[in-house]
Amino acid sequence: MSSHSTHESVRRVCSGCRLLAFLLAVSLLAACDSGRGTSTAPPVIRFSHVVANDTPKGKAAEFFKKRAEELTKGRVKVEVYPNSTLYKDKEELEALQLGAVQMLAPSLAKFGPLGVREFEVFDLPYLFDSYGELHKVTQGPVGRQLLAKLEPKGIKGLAYWDNGFKVFSSNQPIRTVEDFAGQRMRIQPSKVLEAQMRALGVLPQVMAFSEVYQALQAGVVDGTENPPSNLYTQNMHEVQKYVRVSNHGYLGYAVITNDKFWDALPAEVRGQLEQAMRESTDYANQIAKEENDAALEGVRKSGKSTVYVPTGEERLAFKKVLVPVHKTMESRIGKETIEKVYKETGFDPSKL
Repeated sequence: MSSHSTHESVRRVCSGCRLLAFLLAVSLLAACDSGRGTSTAPPVIRFSHVVANDTPKGKAAEFFKKRAEELTKGRVKVEVYPNSTLYKDKEELEALQLGAVQMLAPSLAKFGPLGVREFEVFDLPYLFDSYGELHKVTQGPVGRQLLAKLEPKGIKGLAYWDNGFKVFSSNQPIRTVEDFAGQRMRIQPSKVLEAQMRALGVLPQVMAFSEVYQALQAGVVDGTENPPSNLYTQNMHEVQKYVRVSNHGYLGYAVITNDKFWDALPAEVRGQLEQAMRESTDYANQIAKEENDAALEGVRKSGKSTVYVPTGEERLAFKKVLVPVHKTMESRIGKETIEKVYKETGFDPSKL
């Protein structure tokens, strides 16, 4: 093989592995720096997320930065990177595991592809009818048990942050179950969400959040599902004709950190950061409904989308179509996990 051919082969391999090589380099440099023990600079928590600063998650991340730096008296510095400025959906978990970032708040659907399928219980349609029911799970023993399942992956779960309940949007009518048939809808990478969409006759399309607006604008997909705050702050409503206030599913986040980074912090600093996280969680969950209500009103006032609130009968019709997904997903999520959530919330699918 000529030297030119060899060079081309190496170039192609390196190009295909660019992200992994970069992350490994960052991780090794960080390890070397920490091994020298000569730096007096405070440790930096790079907090990466994929949504806008003015969403509930974006505001909570900034609140955490403020309180963490105040409570530690500058012994820790927090840098927040919103809107996928560091990593996209598919890259961020790997970046965290390799130590290139120290904190994330991915949606709960992201842990299924990582191998922790139990988190996909939160993707089940019509599982929660209120924030009160939801918080019995996320703030109780079931939620803590789920976070503990991340530890073998090198991840420590710190808290759950609400975003809110999801609405459907589309450039085609979405008032009845029959209206959904054949539409192409963007989803997160979740087998549960895929099953949900197929139950409606939808063609699900997995896509990174940062790519959704352009895909809607170009007609690559017809619609999507989001809490109103995501829909509004990403201007998706400007390229969607219809919004159905279905509240059919929940979108929330787990705030997570690299466990080696976390364990290496002084115990006092960890305690201060835990306090900052508790305060940030209270703040995030307090503003979630308020922000989504305001965003939905913003969508209405824009005049770009027609906002439709289904009747009780229409909501029940959707429930009867979508709740059977719970049963079909038992083998994936685990029947025991689903039944634990039912017990906490009092949900009984047989009564539909």
